[in-house]
Amino acid sequence: MAVLIDPPIWPGPRGLLWSHLVSDHSLDELHEFAARLGAPPRAFDRDHYDVPETAYERAIMLGAEPVSSRVLVMRLTAAGLRRRRLRQPG
Repeated sequence: MAVLIDPPIWPGPRGLLWSHLVSDHSLDELHEFAARLGAPPRAFDRDHYDVPETAYERAIMLGAEPVSSRVLVMRLTAAGLRRRRLRQPG
């Protein structure tokens, strides 16, 4: 059971690169960790938190396990916590 974070490689708001923070155990574990990290509730998106590069090292210091994006998705899916975005018609 772990909270995982991938590298900040995803371009996003404010010209920053962003990571994804997930749990391979439960959403409760994820929300608790995100609160300790100081991530706002609006950063939660279905099954992960978007975390700016400025918080990456702090997340690791708090105990997040750094993994590749591929491993993050594999472990999230294996835990049954992956929630894909619904496709829009058209």
